[in-house]
Amino acid sequence: MNFSILKLSVALVLGACLTARAGLYSYTGSARDIPDGSLEGISSQITVNGASSSLTDITVHVSVSGGYNGDLYAYLSYNGALVPLFNRVGVGTGSALGYSDSGFNNLTLRSSGSDVHDYLLTQNPHGGALTGTWKADGRVLSPLSTPGSYDADGTLTLNGTFHGMDPNGSWTLFFADVSAGGGQARLDGWALEISSVPEPVNMALGCFGGVFLAVTLLRIGRGRRLLPWRLARKRD
Repeated sequence: MNFSILKLSVALVLGACLTARAGLYSYTGSARDIPDGSLEGISSQITVNGASSSLTDITVHVSVSGGYNGDLYAYLSYNGALVPLFNRVGVGTGSALGYSDSGFNNLTLRSSGSDVHDYLLTQNPHGGALTGTWKADGRVLSPLSTPGSYDADGTLTLNGTFHGMDPNGSWTLFFADVSAGGGQARLDGWALEISSVPEPVNMALGCFGGVFLAVTLLRIGRGRRLLPWRLARKRD
């Protein structure tokens, strides 16, 4: 094993240490109706196991059928923190009721991109369930706030809120339909896509151990290759 191979080995060890592990964690229960016109709503849990101990990125996938999207309020909570995913989408100055289309078809919510609160009916022209990838709402407002209160952009993001937390544990999705009428909404399913790495101290220890092993193997390999040459010198 020469010096170039050693550098390659060390690089591979460090790369393995620094690479985030990604996992998809899905809700496995039955679909649930969201009570119409009730702030009590419903809660659903996903338990994350086996992830590394420091979250670096999180994405939420949500499927809802029926109902009236402008009535819906939802947030993701974990470890004492929460992020509004939907807060009566479309509500704002000049629109007290929000968007009238129904549901979200495997909608993906991230920490960046176009704001789901303002997705516009023109981007969903057939009035069916909205799909695609969007930025989570993030508006820290009561869902009973005045329409003009929704004009400002949301202040909370998924990564900004949950970054660095140990993702292993029970995550909760809360959903409510806060205004009566508009049909029955149903939570059909949801999932979390989480990337994480070991805690910095543990990662450093693991990387140091890996580099030490690579150097040790190099020394052993060099010793074995040099031994016949040394014996030959002694015979001479």
